[in-house]
Amino acid sequence: MRSLDAGKALPWILFLIFFSVLNETVFNVSTPAISSQFHLSPAGVSWMMTSFIVFFGIGTVVFGRLSDLFAIGRLLSIGIVIYAAASLLGFLGRDSYPLVLAARAIQGMGGSSLPALVMVIVARHFAPEIRGGIFGSIGSVVAFAAGFGPVIGGIIASRIGWAWLFLIPLLTLAALPFIGRLLPAEERRPGRIDLAGALLMALGLGSLMVFLTYLAWPWLLAAALFLLFFVLRLRLAREPFIDPSLFANRPFRRGVLAALVLFACLMSMFFALPLMLSREVGLGPANIGLILFPGAISGVFFGPLAGRLADGCGNRFVLRIGLGLFVSGLAALPFVMGLAPYGPAILLVAVNVGVTFFQTGLINGVSQTLSPEKTGVGMGLFNLSGFVAGALGTAIVGKILDARLLDFGGVLIAIALVFALAGGAYILSLAKTSARSCREAKPA
Repeated sequence: MRSLDAGKALPWILFLIFFSVLNETVFNVSTPAISSQFHLSPAGVSWMMTSFIVFFGIGTVVFGRLSDLFAIGRLLSIGIVIYAAASLLGFLGRDSYPLVLAARAIQGMGGSSLPALVMVIVARHFAPEIRGGIFGSIGSVVAFAAGFGPVIGGIIASRIGWAWLFLIPLLTLAALPFIGRLLPAEERRPGRIDLAGALLMALGLGSLMVFLTYLAWPWLLAAALFLLFFVLRLRLAREPFIDPSLFANRPFRRGVLAALVLFACLMSMFFALPLMLSREVGLGPANIGLILFPGAISGVFFGPLAGRLADGCGNRFVLRIGLGLFVSGLAALPFVMGLAPYGPAILLVAVNVGVTFFQTGLINGVSQTLSPEKTGVGMGLFNLSGFVAGALGTAIVGKILDARLLDFGGVLIAIALVFALAGGAYILSLAKTSARSCREAKPA
């Protein structure tokens, strides 16, 4: 398998990741305007985000599986074209909410090709000794795009209207020449796509994610039925959509479970924290944003460092740093709320740096557990776990707060405790780093 030139390929990889993450958050600040234009309830306008997230999550597994059989370059080109076409549809159909929703759903499916296939490109076409640095750089761009999305979304929506946000993904078309020039040509690999299995998985996971978003029990029943038939299909199909032997890979399985806990804790924290700052500290949206922004942007600076340390000192070293920063920072957060805005802002930098370190070590470690022929679907499942876990964590914390089982400070401490236990168990499960020390390792 030919390795890519990191100097030439990495800028385009980061370019695509930036626009895939940007579109997840860029519409968040425009929901009041969309709700007003179409006379929607909060539940109605929330489908702007839900439709995108559901199809984005499912698409990561679908494109991942396809990459095990077909050339990544061709799949990535198709995904970008779908992404751009859906963006045009949304802009041209801006006076019809059903068309807007359809466009967001198709955007999610096309846009999911970007992170799904980029992860496969890194895992398949870059040498193991430099992957950590690349994953760290990707983490930096993810952090920047997540923080920048609401900012640029608010500026564009307030100046020329929310519909123009649909045109931002058209910039990804600029990457098409890179795909044809730099990505290696790949032959069609043997195998077939189990369309029935793919459909059952999509319906099951889609229903589950809608249930976790709205807690409507019929969706849970539908999810259980579809996923039950999907499991049966895995056992009966000659070439199932997901090779069951993948789940027998214990290091991979542990990594996915760790990712579920990481993303559940992360998303539930970001759900509870703004509410705490608003209701208990009395801050408005602008001040809350100022407190959250330094932490979100910190990943830009610390992601590459985490990657170099993962390459030079091993994943366990980076994971331990991330675990310590996240747990200690989050557990201390409730006790510094009286020092807002500076106290919470400083601790949130530590928390977000911890997330960046842990996530870099985790992604790098999981990618090393997969054989080349299972890299696509394996990394797709890893990405999907983040979407499912985020919805699950948010739903659980919402119910805990509604029932007043814990106050906001108790919720943050509970999240820190859960992450400490799960993250610590994952680190202990890993084989110790080889005799190479950080001092002996060459920088990536």
